Amino acid sequence: MAIRKIIYFISILFYFSNAHSDFILPDKKLGPNDVLKIQLEALKNNDVPSTDFGIEQTWLFAHPNNKVVTGPLARFKIMLYSESYRILIDHHSHEIQLISNNLDKYVYGVKILTSNKQIFFYEWHLEKGNEEDCKSCWYTSVVSNPIDQGNTI
Repeated sequence: MAIRKIIYFISILFYFSNAHSDFILPDKKLGPNDVLKIQLEALKNNDVPSTDFGIEQTWLFAHPNNKVVTGPLARFKIMLYSESYRILIDHHSHEIQLISNNLDKYVYGVKILTSNKQIFFYEWHLEKGNEEDCKSCWYTSVVSNPIDQGNTI
């Protein structure tokens, strides 16, 4: 009986130690453009390899100050499924254009083509972290509401 408990405990530890192994974590080696691409590709393929994987990947790169506003992951998921942001989930394609930058902040224009051929524009801000363990890492600090650009021909 004690051996079963030990095996069960080891199995649980193994599961949780590998639960985030597929996620890309914030790292000072990743530039702001890398972080934005990671988030957009994850949202484009939201349910690969598992349900809402893309949202969870995106949340890992939410700025610590932003997480105070958006709340824990469960609340972040609700926000991403809201009318303003569900456009990002399983979108068809995206284009990224740098609008402005300085040492600590990059602002991008992101054009999203939905699966039903509508185009939306977001302004996406990335800033360096403020936590000691990843102060040089880039995180998303702001994503605007979408601006409808109409349908494609």
